[in-house]
Amino acid sequence: MPPSEAEDATPDTPFESFFREPELAQQAPLAWALTQRQPLIDAVRGLLGGPQAVARLRLWCFMELASQPQGRLQREDIQQLFHVLKPEALDMALRRLRELGLLVWDTGSQDYRLSPLAQQVQGLLAPLTRSGDADDEEMAALLAQVAGAQALGLADASQLRHLHAQLTRLHDEFAEAITSGSEARLRAAAPRFDRALTLVARAGEALTALIRGDARGPGSNDAAGEAMQDVADARLEREARALGQAQARLLTMASQFTRALQQADRQRVTLGSTGVTSSDVRAWLQAQLQQHGPAFGQLLEDALASTVRPVFVSPHDLLDVTEAEFERDRPDPDRPQGLPPAVAAQPGTMETLRMPTELDDFIHKLAAWNQTAARPHDLQEAVLGETDAQAPGAQEGAGTAGTGRYAQASYRMQLLPLLGDAQARTLKGQTGDFARSPWRVALSPQTRTLSAQEGGPVATLSEGQLYPENTQFPETGPDESSTP
Repeated sequence: MPPSEAEDATPDTPFESFFREPELAQQAPLAWALTQRQPLIDAVRGLLGGPQAVARLRLWCFMELASQPQGRLQREDIQQLFHVLKPEALDMALRRLRELGLLVWDTGSQDYRLSPLAQQVQGLLAPLTRSGDADDEEMAALLAQVAGAQALGLADASQLRHLHAQLTRLHDEFAEAITSGSEARLRAAAPRFDRALTLVARAGEALTALIRGDARGPGSNDAAGEAMQDVADARLEREARALGQAQARLLTMASQFTRALQQADRQRVTLGSTGVTSSDVRAWLQAQLQQHGPAFGQLLEDALASTVRPVFVSPHDLLDVTEAEFERDRPDPDRPQGLPPAVAAQPGTMETLRMPTELDDFIHKLAAWNQTAARPHDLQEAVLGETDAQAPGAQEGAGTAGTGRYAQASYRMQLLPLLGDAQARTLKGQTGDFARSPWRVALSPQTRTLSAQEGGPVATLSEGQLYPENTQFPETGPDESSTP
């Protein structure tokens, strides 16, 4: 059938006419299954047909009626349920439901009831009433169908095949995010990845039961029925094993995803001593782009006023480099050469990177606090040093933590969120030692103004406290805090 003829098909055009050979329509398992569900398809088509607003009205009325915990509904009950609708709109929706056979009027008892076909349509359209992320809801709905069908012994191979396809699409999407190395894509995919792992782990018992063959459907007494049941069980087991492999691939990707996030953290750059990182700049640019839209380019204005000035190499320079390359001495490949004589190594020193001294001093300061009575300490005491009201000799051995320039105070302020961080506690070295210190920080949105004698180069400091991890959280109204 030509494309123009297929598009102009009438309602009476049979489904088999779209195939090259009509008998092939019955040989395709999925097409045959859809043919058996023709009344259900007609009901859904009639419910959702027509303009978008009218289709939404019919769908809302139908789902509201299906959610009522009553077997029969009086006309007055329906009018009270849809009292916000105009009478003509309600009559139009109810008339379509009656025409489709979803709503049945009982002339004897003078009331309405939903037909068995309506219950099937309601089960088919129930996911439309749930709110949430579209991809996560699709994954949760498929897993719920598989787990529920397995518990009732009604598992079907088509359900497992659809779930297998969804897991494969998620695996490819997460693999692309890992391959890209983009921190933005990894951060955006991380919540969905954790959600998918949680759902797959919860459905693991149902998948194991399907592979073992515990989800057998109701059998048949005759030999033909038993043979068909054996074929269905074989297909179900085959699809369950393929689904288990897809589940294992997704679970294996967890370590790869974690390494990719750690690599993105290592590539984060801090801009000077400001404490602003490249991730902060990217987040700010994205926020500006969402706020200004097409006018985002005006933020640059004269920032690119000076153009790039290319530097060209003269021919004389090229000739000099070429002559030097041809005239330099090269080893003769045909003449054997022995190893050069041994030469004693010159004494020297090797420079290695080390953590800032402020971190070691901060660790000693917290260790010194552990030796005293367990009590909260003011944030100023940790970041800038002791106040005049505290004894100067109470923190002997605390190092130089709390003294220095603004950059050092800013660095100590950045270290505070690491206290109690679960990921930082697993690190080795001084960063891990600092994170494992038995102290927590609680910050509040209020700030305090410091004098030049109190804060030095620091004029304003956030209110907050450092408290031992085994004590009660201070009631200071913090907006962020470190937790174990």
